[in-house]
Amino acid sequence: MNKALSDRSLAMHDTPIQPVSYDPANPRITPRIAAELIAHEGIVTKAYRDSVGVWTWSVGLTDACGHRVGRYRDNPQPLEHCLGIYLWALERRYLPAVLRAFAGIAPQEHELGAALSFHWNTGAIEKAEWMRRLRQGDRQGARRAIMNWCRPVVLTRRRRLERALFFDASWSNDGRALVYDVARPSYRPVRGRSIEILSVLERLMEQQAAN
Repeated sequence: MNKALSDRSLAMHDTPIQPVSYDPANPRITPRIAAELIAHEGIVTKAYRDSVGVWTWSVGLTDACGHRVGRYRDNPQPLEHCLGIYLWALERRYLPAVLRAFAGIAPQEHELGAALSFHWNTGAIEKAEWMRRLRQGDRQGARRAIMNWCRPVVLTRRRRLERALFFDASWSNDGRALVYDVARPSYRPVRGRSIEILSVLERLMEQQAAN
């Protein structure tokens, strides 16, 4: 999502999300991990063009995720469908690389959440210096090195939030996210409105676990 989608989606909030059961020995995506990442990206229920013209949908998904998003041009989808495909992509396309990058380290929930957010944005978790330093036991070096990924400069705020989450267990999301409309003919996201998403994520993940 580009800067025009408002810095409000990166703002810190006062109301924490209550934790759920999480076992570092069996790391998994939790509702608040999913909500934290969405807060950085926002949600767009119709296909739009990103800052470089690529057709994008939902929580920053493109065709590269394995789901064709062009079908949603001028075709808004229910929030449940947008988030369901997002959760599918997060688990199938991003979680495996993040777990490989930890290389035997059992991540806490906040560490997994920060690493997933970083990888969703950069696609570079397995080659990032900060993860290499972490595996070597150099947490201070890792804390400094994560800030090497701040280009363009608009990403600086996101990296700071990911750093605070990973190293200080400081969550920034309150279970809400901005949902955007799409302007025509530019097909750019506009008019973000804040909605509660945590309960939707919880319901979707409960359904997935039951299947």
